[in-house]
Amino acid sequence: MKRCSTIIYSLLCLSFLTALPKPVQAQPTAPSLHSQRRNNEQLEELLRQGEKYYKAGDYLRALQIYQQAAYLDQKNAKIYSGIGYLYARQGNYGEAVKAFQQALAIDPNNDEFYYALGYSLANNGDNINAAAAYYYAIQLNPRSTKSYLGLGVVLLRQEDYVGATDAYRRVLALDPNNPEAFNIMASALLQQEKTDEALQYLQNAVSRFPRNSELNLKLAIALLQKGDLENGFAYLKKAEQLDPSNANTQIKIGQILEQQQNWEGATKAYQRASFLDPKSSDALFGRGRVQLVNKDYLGAIVTYRDLTELSPNNPEAFYYLGLSLTERGRKAEAKKHLKKARRLFEAANNQEGIEKVDALLK
Repeated sequence: MKRCSTIIYSLLCLSFLTALPKPVQAQPTAPSLHSQRRNNEQLEELLRQGEKYYKAGDYLRALQIYQQAAYLDQKNAKIYSGIGYLYARQGNYGEAVKAFQQALAIDPNNDEFYYALGYSLANNGDNINAAAAYYYAIQLNPRSTKSYLGLGVVLLRQEDYVGATDAYRRVLALDPNNPEAFNIMASALLQQEKTDEALQYLQNAVSRFPRNSELNLKLAIALLQKGDLENGFAYLKKAEQLDPSNANTQIKIGQILEQQQNWEGATKAYQRASFLDPKSSDALFGRGRVQLVNKDYLGAIVTYRDLTELSPNNPEAFYYLGLSLTERGRKAEAKKHLKKARRLFEAANNQEGIEKVDALLK
């Protein structure tokens, strides 16, 4: 907790200038009442326009309007929080973080702003500072279930299963029928490979929330880990029916079909996953594996090239791109990517990876 306090303090630390004494001879000129009224009217009109564009789903135009409003009223924390929210809706979490920091600089005791900051940091990949923001939100509002849920997710990413489990229990104490809390606990058990415990827990959770796609998906994963392919696949299909837009479900379906050597079905599942989540490296790796099995080396080159752009520090992506290029006889290109893969394997101290690259280079 001490570390989190230090982190969040550094995020919100302000530099105040010492107030200068007022000159005796020259008193400041009072602003014109007419000018103040005009600014207030302009600000109200901008906020009305911003809300109109937001409701219409035109987030870019709404953002431009709120930025104009912030210029007129630089001490309005809610305007900055609105800017942060609009950035987050557009997936620009880096700028959202800055906006929520500005809001907190003006209103440092607002738990909603801390929650929004944690959410933006988490989506920007900064799990440590996200946890700190969620902790502060909880201190200001100990009954905020969404802050506990956000904290549980980022603690899971940091493999702090004890902390994630504590967050899960606190959510259930506040809201015993919250399915997201069950999701956190199930994820903690699965990631610790406590499959039997996770299976028992998830069967109970799915009986309570039969239409929750995430719980059905996790139950399917637990069954698959136990080797029960038939029931695991049945729950996967149920999860797919409940939430057809879930890319993770499609990836799991593709993996099962791949194990069954149903290459056509696996390819379709991976393609659906990539359509639903264009940044899913798992979907691309799956599609690439199937293409290599089917000796579709040209298609594999395209897939693995996309992977190297998506995951520029993943040595496997460069290795399989080099392999695909080798199979097409493009050895000069292959050599460049294989050397890149070797450097990345060396940086990760992965001897097995180094050896397989060397074998292909020879």
